[in-house]
Amino acid sequence: MGSQNDAPIMQGAVDVLKDLGISVEMTVASAHRSPARVVRLIDEAGKRGVAVFIIGAGAAAHLAGVVAAHVTKPVIGVPIDSSALKGLDALLSTVQMPPGVPVATMSIGKPGATNAGVLAAQILALGDKGIAARLEKYKADLADKVEKAARDLQGT
Repeated sequence: MGSQNDAPIMQGAVDVLKDLGISVEMTVASAHRSPARVVRLIDEAGKRGVAVFIIGAGAAAHLAGVVAAHVTKPVIGVPIDSSALKGLDALLSTVQMPPGVPVATMSIGKPGATNAGVLAAQILALGDKGIAARLEKYKADLADKVEKAARDLQGT
């Protein structure tokens, strides 16, 4: 993520991944303030077993694009609401990538971070039956919560 202030939002991705038994690491690196750190983390990612990148950034939000420019692994961007434009600037910076440098862009904020975790798990599940099974349970649990909410609303 681009700033330590983004941690409470990006925790949504961490929580989903941990709940699904997927190892995760979270760190801070800025495309503008620490570009050498960004490149170093990218260069070391293979040694750490990184298979999917989830990048959260606000304002100009170039971090996901910078990572996507350097890797062939999937990059998922989470726009952060950290400016006077309430995340719209981050959304546009993250989603408007040139051809050949994709960033799968989620919604602004914590819902986007949660969905980024789910999407990362779905990507990993393509090659891991254990993750796929845990995702099936995750989705079933979501449906069960809706059914329970409907019953509670009806008073039954």
